[in-house]
This record gives sequence, structure tokens and C-alpha cells, in this order.
Amino acid sequence: MSNNNSNEKENKEKRTMLPLWGIPAISGYLKKYGKRMILMVLLGCVSSIIDSCYPLFNRRLLDHNITGNTLEGLGVIIIAYLVVLGFQVWNNFYTMFLCSRLELFINRDLRNAAFDHLQTLSFSYFNQNNVGYIHARVMSDTGKIGEMFSWHMMDFVWNFAYIVSVFVVMFIINPRLAFLIALIIPVGSVLIVLFQKKLVPLNRKVRELNSTITGDFNEGITGVRTIKVLSAEERLEGSFEKDTEEMRRMSVKTAHTSAFFGVTVSFLSSVALSVVMWRGGQLTAEAAMQIGTLAVFLSYAMGIMDPIQQIINTVTQLITIQVNIERFHNLVTTVPDVADSPEVIEKYGDAFEPKRENWEDLHGDIEFKDVSFKYPDGDEYVLEHFNLKVPKGANVAIVGETGAGKSTLVNLVCRFFEPTSGSVLIDGRDARERSQLWLHSHIGYVLQTPHLFTGTVRENLCYGKPDATDDEIWRALEIVAATDVVKRMDKGLDSDVGEGGSMLSTGERQLLSFARAIIADPAILVLDEATSSVDTVTERIIQEATDKVIKGRTSFVIAHRLSTVVGADIILAVRDGRIVEQGSHRELMDKKGYYYELQMGSAVQSAFSQE
Repeated sequence: MSNNNSNEKENKEKRTMLPLWGIPAISGYLKKYGKRMILMVLLGCVSSIIDSCYPLFNRRLLDHNITGNTLEGLGVIIIAYLVVLGFQVWNNFYTMFLCSRLELFINRDLRNAAFDHLQTLSFSYFNQNNVGYIHARVMSDTGKIGEMFSWHMMDFVWNFAYIVSVFVVMFIINPRLAFLIALIIPVGSVLIVLFQKKLVPLNRKVRELNSTITGDFNEGITGVRTIKVLSAEERLEGSFEKDTEEMRRMSVKTAHTSAFFGVTVSFLSSVALSVVMWRGGQLTAEAAMQIGTLAVFLSYAMGIMDPIQQIINTVTQLITIQVNIERFHNLVTTVPDVADSPEVIEKYGDAFEPKRENWEDLHGDIEFKDVSFKYPDGDEYVLEHFNLKVPKGANVAIVGETGAGKSTLVNLVCRFFEPTSGSVLIDGRDARERSQLWLHSHIGYVLQTPHLFTGTVRENLCYGKPDATDDEIWRALEIVAATDVVKRMDKGLDSDVGEGGSMLSTGERQLLSFARAIIADPAILVLDEATSSVDTVTERIIQEATDKVIKGRTSFVIAHRLSTVVGADIILAVRDGRIVEQGSHRELMDKKGYYYELQMGSAVQSAFSQE
């Protein structure tokens, strides 16, 4: 929540910048639709010119046919009117069709670009920005940008061309009367701008409150179990009602201002109409103007203020949209903390176009060579001049208290973060000399909190190996003793697991997550406290499966229960984010240091639990 608030504050400060500054930032996405946008603009201009000419048909009928009491030329006028009307209907339809397609294409391209770039960003970005904020950048901001450069741009073009056409016609017909109407325009424009300055912050506040309410609503649903356990319904309800009441108050204030704004615009239109009726009536009475010409001016006077209002509205939207452009631009230009060099991409490809034919096999020899590391948002080093050799097939256990920083080493092995100095060698070569995707495709990772994607069991298990056969799937399930879990489901491998695996228990999700990790036969296996959130029966099953799976593989086990690490080849004891001891179980117990204390504490706790 704090991230969002800080971002909102930053955006408010940047709203004072020139409104057009952000357009070059997305010009690359708009360029390929340049011809379509030009055609849309031309058709919009034609449409507005035609709309401005409709009163001229009435002028002809009034001055020639009605006043002259004759039917001469009436058929030609009617045919011409129908032809123009038919063309206008087609023109409007095609223009709307172009606007719709342009909006959808721009939305698609911007969202694809944002989503693709998100796949390249490092863990630190997702640590610093919550899901709601990122979701708004990908969906809401891109949607507003697409709408701006289709419908709003079309509105601006049509209204501007209509005003120009109307004044051209009026000055040709009667310059003096046209000049009187023109005098009202600056007054109206100033009033509209003043109202817009009042309305924009009000609308912005309503949107911010709506975002807050949406966030509260989302937390109320996703956190319903916690809310009920903590009996926090009343407090949550009070917070929600406070926000909705504030939104009601601001919405009413906005509605009042908008209503007064609408009345003012209507008043200005009435003033323009009154001027035309007064002066036009005089000219008509003096026979200096025909009744048809007066009707044309009356029509223009009644409708001239609305296009001006729409133009100012569109400019205001453009000023507002710069924030959305800025947010999108910041997202797609964010440089990941971990990135492959151009030379590596040239040889091995990237995440979207891998050159698998150039990929070497990964054997599993890992070495930390004089590695120092601190997190991008941290000030202190958690590793300093650290050295460690992990031969192929070795089992490395990482132990320590909760929050001690046990995942740091694994994050470096997986290249989720880069060493601040020094290097991590994979099979004797710096990990940065080969692509991230190459490395990740050889790593099986089982998280502490298992996550399954919405879909079937088969789809989830095949994420690591899309071409896996049923035999391979069942073999993996058998290794982790999860065949019974799948067989109990209605459709077996084709059974739906629900959103996030909600149709399965935590233990069942963990077993399937374990099977998914090994189905691709990874050379490196990482178990991040994989048994910490399961029952003792499932823990025993997973531990037995672990003993089978790690044979012949380099493995890193972040241990929750110390009894599971006794047989590890190398044990790393982590305290306050630093590795304070390393060695085998026997070596560390003989040292009687920090690891010894952890084991003794664990033994006491186990004794109490048995009693």
C-alpha cells in the first residue's frame, strides 16, 4: 500500500508538466498505425464538414421553396440531401469501425509489451511493487492510452473541424453576425477552462477513492479467512464504510460542480442564441437577411458551445493521460537488475526466442568465488568474500532461524540476483556467460508455499516440460508418492485444480509441485522449506521422495526441521543474514557453535512435542 501511495504522490507532482511530453514515449507503438490514424482524421474532418452543411439545406428550402411558395428544385434538394445523408451514415460507421479497431490494437500492443517486459524483470521489482499496482499499469493505464488515441482523438478532430467549418460558413454568409457570435467564444472558453480546473482534481480524487475501495474489497475477499479468525469484520467494515462515505461525498461535490458547469454552458449557448435572434431578427426585418440565413445562424448558435466544451475536455484528458503514459513508459523501460549481456543473447537467445541448439548440458558443479552480495534495496552486505565449492551431486543444506536469510545463496545460484562482486561459477564458467533461461531450465524449484496455476493437473505438471508424455508424468508422480492424489480426482490428470490449487489441500499441492519440479529431470534441485507447511505424514512422504530425487543431482535444501539435514554433504548455518558456519553435521556438532545450539534447541522442542 505504501508503494502505491508514494507512486500516486509522485504522479501528482508530475501532473504540472507539459501535457504533450509523454507522447514520444509511446510513439513507437503508434507509428505502425499511422496510416489508419491519418485516414481516421480525414474521415472525421469530412464528417464534421458535412454536419456543418446540413443547415444549408434548410436555408435553401426556407428561402427558395417555402418563402417563394414553389416546388422548383425541391426534388434535387431532397436527392442531394439523401445522397449526403447516406454518405454520412457510411462515413460515420467506417470511422467508428476504425476507432474501435485502433483502440483494440493499441491496447493489445501496449499490454503485450508490458506483460513481456514484466517477464524479464528481476525479483526485486516485484518485491518493491505490489500486484495491484502492476495490474493497474498493464490493464488500466494501457486502456486509457488506447482510448485517448482513438476515440478522444477522433472527438477532438471532429469538434475542431466542425467549429472551423461553422465559422467559415457564417463569415461567408454574414461576417458581422458571425463576428458577434465569435465574441462569445473566448468568454465561454475561459469559463469552461476554469470549470475544468475545478473538475479535474475532483474527478481524480474520486478515482483514487475508487481504487482504495477496490483494494479494500479485494482484501476483504482474499483475506476472508484471516479476517474471520481475527474477528476483524467490524474494523474492516468501519474502514470500508468510511471510504465509501468519503467517495459519496466527493462524488456529490463533483456532480454539483458538473451540474453548475452544464448550466453555465447552456446559458452561454442561450446568450449566443439570443444575440443571433436579436441581431438576426433586426436584419431580417430590414430585409438585409433572409429567413433561411437566420435559421442557419440559429442552428449554429445553439450547437457551437458543445464542440468547444468537448475540445477542452479532450485537452484535459490529454493532460491527465500523461500520467498513464508516464507509468506505462516507466514500466517498459525499467532495467532488470539481472540481465543477459548482448553477447550471451546473441549466442543463447533470450526468454522469448531461445537458441536451444547452442545450449550446453549442465552437470551441476557450482562454485562461489570470492562472492560479496547485498540486496539492491539493502545497505549491508549479507555475504562478504564468500567461497564455496559444491561438486556435482552434492547435497547442500541451509539452516537457520526464521528470517535469517537462508534463501540468499539459492537466489544467487538461480541468478535471481547477481553477486555485488565476485562470481558464481556453473560447471567452471561464470553464470553470466550463459543465459538465464538456460540455467533456469536445468533447475527444479519447490517453494515453501506451493503455487498451482488455474487449469488441470496435467497442465500444471507440464509447465517445466510442455512435451512430457503421460508415462513421464506418472513416473514423476510415483517418485513423490502422489499417484493416489491424482487417481482420487474425478478426471485424473485432466482434473481441474481450481484457482491457485484451491481444490487441493496444502500437502497435495506440495506433492504436485514436487512432481512438477522433477518432471523435467533437472540437474539442480532446490527445496525451499518444502515440508514446513505440511502435516507429518506428508512430510515423511516428501522426505522419502527427496532422498530418492536428490541422488545424482546437485541439491540445495533450505531446512525447516533440522532432523532432515543430518545426512547432507555440506551444511551452511545462517544467522542474521550471514553464513556463520559450514561443514558436515559431525564437524559442526563437534564445533559446538551456532549449529550445535540449533540442534539442541530442536531436540528439546521435539521432546516436548512428543510428550
